[in-house]
Amino acid sequence: MSKLKKTNAARILDKLKIPYEIKTYEVDENDLSAIHVAETAGLDVSTVFKTLVTRGDKTGILMAVIGGADEINLKNLAKASGNKSVEMIALKELLPLTGYIRGGCSPLGAKKDYPVYLDSHALTHEKISISAGQRGMQLILSPQDLVKATNATVADLI
Repeated sequence: MSKLKKTNAARILDKLKIPYEIKTYEVDENDLSAIHVAETAGLDVSTVFKTLVTRGDKTGILMAVIGGADEINLKNLAKASGNKSVEMIALKELLPLTGYIRGGCSPLGAKKDYPVYLDSHALTHEKISISAGQRGMQLILSPQDLVKATNATVADLI
């Protein structure tokens, strides 16, 4: 088996001495959903978290990390982030803003250090899975370590 190429997200965790596992899976270009990732990677869907990139009317770009099967409540995110309103960014903005593509967006290692908001449900799990920053690769780590690595604010986002 070929040695995995480390992503920026993994290198950040290494630098912070935060333990994690890398889980690879087969990518289906037609289904990039976190639910499909969980099924393909053999992970419990409740532990697979997706990163959504949003824009607040006052603060600008924010990253929200929520359960893969959940829908974000933008009003809750706005309240947690001190915005009046928050909206999803257009898909065409994802790569220029973050350096990531759809299905491979990580809250770690984006082009800029955007504020990260983690849904409070993450803390009910011993380990969660987030994108490693490329399709076909997940990072498995404790939610507390993700908070530490991203300086995330924990809030009810769903």
